[in-house]
Amino acid sequence: MSKTETIEEQKYWELWIGSRNTQAGDVLVKKYMPLVHYHVQRIAVGLPRNVSRDDLKSFGMLGLLDALNKFDAKRDLKFDTYASFRIRGAILDGLRKEDWLPRSTREKAKKIEATLERLEQRYMRHVTPEEIAQELNISEEDVYQTMNEQFFANVLSVDEHTHDKEDNDSHSFAIKDEQIPSPEDYLIHEEKIQDMTKVISTLSEKEQLVLSLFYHEELTLTEIGEVMSLSTSRISQIHSKALYKLKNILEKKM
Repeated sequence: MSKTETIEEQKYWELWIGSRNTQAGDVLVKKYMPLVHYHVQRIAVGLPRNVSRDDLKSFGMLGLLDALNKFDAKRDLKFDTYASFRIRGAILDGLRKEDWLPRSTREKAKKIEATLERLEQRYMRHVTPEEIAQELNISEEDVYQTMNEQFFANVLSVDEHTHDKEDNDSHSFAIKDEQIPSPEDYLIHEEKIQDMTKVISTLSEKEQLVLSLFYHEELTLTEIGEVMSLSTSRISQIHSKALYKLKNILEKKM
């Protein structure tokens, strides 16, 4: 951002904070709309196809407006950082209030899990998504998609209570731990990191790259597709398969 643009934005902030100037508010909303699009894209990755991105965008907009109304410019905190918490929290809260995971998907997930257990008992080994798909006469992609959707739903359910009450400044996205980690906790944490590293190393190079670009570099699936010269749908497939593999391997370890 140029110096002129910075000064211009500061003027709008002063107008908004000082008198809640409508025009200034509109300008700031337009400027930070990319934050809403960013979080919508990242959260939408794990959701069923029936969930409308327009709905997610609406939830995110509520978060952005909430951030504008509650932001304290005197604090040493960037607005985009503060707004990101509000936007993401508003989207997740909106999802919790809606029964967005269809009953058919929940039933399909139960069938897949039951089939997984049955085949593993039959063959006395880990079975592949392809074998599960053949047993149920569905596509392999359907197996990945269904189980990842259920996993995301479970994560939302576990995290639900942390959103029931709002802190003074931002939503809480994790269970708070006020205690200093003990040496034992530190060792366990290090072991988990080592385990995760080993599990990730079993993925294909493409899967590792997609996960790295998505979670570490924080690129969207579309941006990753451009980097890897693949379509967004193909990147989504690779991402889904990678998460499915990680989830199953880690569940076995647990």
